[in-house]
Amino acid sequence: MNHFTQQDRLTSWFWSDDVIRSRCVSGIVLTGTVDIPAPPLRLLADWDREISSRLDLEPGDVEEMPLARARARWPDYKHCVQAVAGWSGTLGLPGLLATSDVALMVCRGARYHHDGEQYGSAVFCNLFVSDDKGLDLHFPSMDLRIPLTRGTVVIFDTCQPHGVIRRHGDGFSPTDFPAEQDFTQLFLTWELPVEDEHVTEALDIVFDTAPSTSPQPEEEQVWLNGAHVTLCPDSGRWIEVD
Repeated sequence: MNHFTQQDRLTSWFWSDDVIRSRCVSGIVLTGTVDIPAPPLRLLADWDREISSRLDLEPGDVEEMPLARARARWPDYKHCVQAVAGWSGTLGLPGLLATSDVALMVCRGARYHHDGEQYGSAVFCNLFVSDDKGLDLHFPSMDLRIPLTRGTVVIFDTCQPHGVIRRHGDGFSPTDFPAEQDFTQLFLTWELPVEDEHVTEALDIVFDTAPSTSPQPEEEQVWLNGAHVTLCPDSGRWIEVD
């Protein structure tokens, strides 16, 4: 397991039940590798058909795949879940996967983004099930690169900027993902509740960090030094929202 940290003055405004609440954005990324078998060939063929016929996946796109259908063709799905549950349990996160929403996702690279405008109340736990295709999960604010291989597992704050780029690239560019080469990565993702005490402790998250005099937004968003910010999709740099 690797444990990376970062200092950053970021604030997430997120929905806590029916109230907007502030919190810090964690600079901790938990990552490791678990032993999972390759998906069966019939499932890989089914995924290829789904991607080519329905998704029209362009470079940088991240889309949801049908999980129920995949599970019917995936005898080792339970093994994958058990492997991640065991790994996360060693980090002080026992039993969270069983009570958290899970989805099957696919990307062909990923533009730099954060998910704090929709998932500020969650932490992501991702298990990558595709083989190594020369791609890294990149956290630009920390200059942290995690090589994506089968069994790579990562837990990180949804508001932390991230993208999937070529291993020796210095940013995201659509030209790095030519159509004739397979750069698709499939992964399972769980939404762990950020207010769970085990998640709070593991990622060192502090709540109600905004000053009481700070104006409160009416929707989920991320602030840097008190200003609403978004991301440059190519470089991952923060940009102030007008």
